[in-house]
Amino acid sequence: MTTVTNGVNVQALLDAREALKKSPEAAQFVWRASSKWQNGVHTTITVKDFYGLGEERAHKSESVFQADHPEVFAADDNGITPIEYLLVGLASCLTAGVASVAQNRGIQLRSVEATVEGRHDIRGILGADPDVRNGYNDIKVTFNIDADASREEIEALVAQSQKRSAVFDALTNPTDVTVEVA
Repeated sequence: MTTVTNGVNVQALLDAREALKKSPEAAQFVWRASSKWQNGVHTTITVKDFYGLGEERAHKSESVFQADHPEVFAADDNGITPIEYLLVGLASCLTAGVASVAQNRGIQLRSVEATVEGRHDIRGILGADPDVRNGYNDIKVTFNIDADASREEIEALVAQSQKRSAVFDALTNPTDVTVEVA
């Protein structure tokens, strides 16, 4: 049998799953991001610390993101729009899931590419039409996967990735969001 090397330590994930079944309180994570207004509609977002496995933790390094709007919105285009970050999260979560499921199922990947498109009627966010929602009308994800697998096996990889994706779930199911002023 050929060894599959997609770079995912599936055994560690399976071991974690079993450990968390016995200790569900350790599975309670709190992810954090903080933003700081720069100018206009430009913000800098920082991600460093999180809570998980019963204690405060930190990523190996801080990640910094820029969000802005394009020049066609009379902005400086210092970064992608906040709504595009949703596409980034969805693409990365689903792609990581494909790699993990493929590793677990013994499928060698050669390449995985996802194109994510969100159709958005911006009249809602501009207040031009009160009947138009502020968010995406719909999102389409298209995978192009080259692997040692049949089309049916590849479709099953994508389906399982979608089933386990935290970002897909957050986008397709209601999530309680509280916004407050400190």
